[in-house]
Amino acid sequence: MTDETKKNGPDAGQSEAASENPTATTASAQRDEPVNDAAEASSSEADPVAALQAENAELRDRFLRMAAEMENLRRRTARDVADARSYSVAAFARDMLGVSDNLRRAIDAVPAEMRQAADQTLSALLEGVEMTERSMLSALERHGVKKIDAEGQKFDPNYHQAMFEIPNAEVPNNTVLQVVQTGYTIGERVLRPAMVGVSKGGPKAENAAANTAEGEKADG
Repeated sequence: MTDETKKNGPDAGQSEAASENPTATTASAQRDEPVNDAAEASSSEADPVAALQAENAELRDRFLRMAAEMENLRRRTARDVADARSYSVAAFARDMLGVSDNLRRAIDAVPAEMRQAADQTLSALLEGVEMTERSMLSALERHGVKKIDAEGQKFDPNYHQAMFEIPNAEVPNNTVLQVVQTGYTIGERVLRPAMVGVSKGGPKAENAAANTAEGEKADG
């Protein structure tokens, strides 16, 4: 070890080595720089991609929600239009049913014997009244008004209005035996319930159905 090395210490020796081989020092620095640059580039590119993916997912969710809302609005609008078309004549149809009832009362007021012995004038009058009634009911049916077939059916408070009870042990209880006034529906709604007389004193409908099924099995 020279006196100069002793004076400057071990760092002086390293400095001399670096000064003697500057190419090796530069190459080592160049090897370290690309690694750091690649990490920085990867970090800078990852964030924008993630942000774009999140924004795309949010926009897609908003689009799907908007599409669902528009579909629901379209269905509600179509239903409202259909209801308006179906039920706009409900009040008028109900009034026309009153006229039809009066025509039917006029027809029923003529006894069967009188009809058979009626002259040509009375027969033509009765036929004209019946034709008018049929024409009116046909026009109402074209606008969605339909007759409720109640006789022989099980009493349903949604479609029938019980006026009285008829004792009858041969038919199931609460069976419609007589129709006092015909009922009608318009679309899916009841325009006028049928006024009916129902049976009383017979077996319950469930028991009657079970007995009928057992009888059919026995016959088979």
